[in-house]
Amino acid sequence: MKHLLSIESLSAAEIGALIDSAVALKAERGRHASLPLTGQCWAMIFTKSSTRTRVSFEVGVRELGGSVMFLSHHDIQLGRGEPIKDTARVLGRMVHGAIIRTYAQADVEEFADYGGIPTINALTDEEHPCQILADLLTIRERLGGWERKKVVFFGDGDCNMGRSWAWAATRLGFELVIAAPPAYQPPGEFLSRLGSGAPVSVTDDPLAAARGADVLYTDTWVSMGKEAEAAERLAILAPYQINQATLDVARSGAIVQHCLPAYREKEITEAVLEAHADAIFQQAENRLHAQKAVLQAIAMK
Repeated sequence: MKHLLSIESLSAAEIGALIDSAVALKAERGRHASLPLTGQCWAMIFTKSSTRTRVSFEVGVRELGGSVMFLSHHDIQLGRGEPIKDTARVLGRMVHGAIIRTYAQADVEEFADYGGIPTINALTDEEHPCQILADLLTIRERLGGWERKKVVFFGDGDCNMGRSWAWAATRLGFELVIAAPPAYQPPGEFLSRLGSGAPVSVTDDPLAAARGADVLYTDTWVSMGKEAEAAERLAILAPYQINQATLDVARSGAIVQHCLPAYREKEITEAVLEAHADAIFQQAENRLHAQKAVLQAIAMK
């Protein structure tokens, strides 16, 4: 694997291998048998702010023997209009890999094309592959795996997390239900890309979606770049909150996941978040281990 640009670009075997590797890396943290990034310097190019992504990647690169530099777009010429392909061709001659968190998926793909170095998508408006890998690791730890499981995504089903979950379900074969109001459902063009046999369905009935679910998943309803739409989004998405009524119809032992940051009493109630905080923050921790698995796979290609 030279790059991680999307879940769409991965096979089921590649996803499974990354999760297996993450399990091993988590178990041996602090006593790794090898440090595959020794002598390497990675650049982190962030247009969007971050807590979990930045900290987990900085720690992960260092724990695998490498060094890392953080580059806000305000700190480099991207912030003054330099084309992404020129930035890529410069950095490709100086660093060993790039971790990019930005808006446009095309920017990450263009950087990978022109940079000539391993490139990792740390979030775009289209996909968030590193988060999905951490989520799958958590499901394995909590539920024993994703086989024959039902995952329900509540809220804006056409966001990067909804789309990434759709690709994960398509690749791995578990059931995904996206519960979203019509205006926030994935468009037909996207669903058709999944293929006719994809185990993905869409509904505007949140309680029907939650019935028998093994995993209840949500994300913030007002992502970066959507602040001007906040009032409208919160009003329309209000019925899709994860709350006790949602949990009551889920399968006994169902887990709640949230990729954070969480806005209590909006996409999830305070009571439900705190009752499931252990699983949610285990999910956050697993960003570190899943991303180390990605870094190791790229370093050992």
